[in-house]
Amino acid sequence: MTARWEIYFLTISMLLFTVCVQSLQSLEVIYAINAGGDTHTDSYGIRYTRDPLMNKVGTASDYGKQLIIGRVNTIDQILYQTERYHHSTFGYDIPINEDGDYVMILKFCEVYFNSPNMKVFDVVLNGDHTVVTDLDIFERVGRGIAHDEYISFKVQAGKLIYNDEESDILAGKIRVEFIKGYRDNPKINAIAVVKGNIEDIPQLGPIPQEPEEYHNIQEDEEESTVRSRHTSGPRTPDPYSIDDSSVMLPVFVALGAFIPLLFCLCKL
Repeated sequence: MTARWEIYFLTISMLLFTVCVQSLQSLEVIYAINAGGDTHTDSYGIRYTRDPLMNKVGTASDYGKQLIIGRVNTIDQILYQTERYHHSTFGYDIPINEDGDYVMILKFCEVYFNSPNMKVFDVVLNGDHTVVTDLDIFERVGRGIAHDEYISFKVQAGKLIYNDEESDILAGKIRVEFIKGYRDNPKINAIAVVKGNIEDIPQLGPIPQEPEEYHNIQEDEEESTVRSRHTSGPRTPDPYSIDDSSVMLPVFVALGAFIPLLFCLCKL
């Protein structure tokens, strides 16, 4: 039965993955870059080009390669292991030529800090729209865990529309910027812009549970299991427990019979 259920689960997983890939491939990917890294095609068929800012602005880093990134498969880990950061505000220019609905996918992963409030920054779109506020990657998901931000916007008649606010698109390009704050440097791991709706975009799975919390839960479950192991009725007597008085009784009887006999012999 177990093997049958495993086959069933794997079959369903493969079907869902196939549907997601087909859905994403039916969308138009207009821009995708692997920040701080080289060209890479992910598991959904999106081709991320080499970082256009290489050796121009900020610092490219592959420090994350020492980590196994949680929440993503092996193929896509490289997108979260390389990054670009800068000691000042920096950004990317994205060509937009057609009206329609778009989704910008911003990929992040904290690979250095081990606590919150160490790296916090904003993300601004087209110079006017703050699309991510006070992003603390560690606080959101922890260290070495993938985190994506999905930004939906519309382009119409030369304007970008985000949350009913408009801004002008200049020279057929919009700009996404990572704003320098008071806590360390802004960064980005990868960017993709897709023409379509957010409902069509496959999203990351659940955040992995912290190992310490997992161990605490295991200990609580074990303690609960021990407490629940109570039998009904009186306790079963220990078969190896012997009453000393019952063992000495024949000795007392023998002594009681021998003393009178000894007294009689003495009279003779």
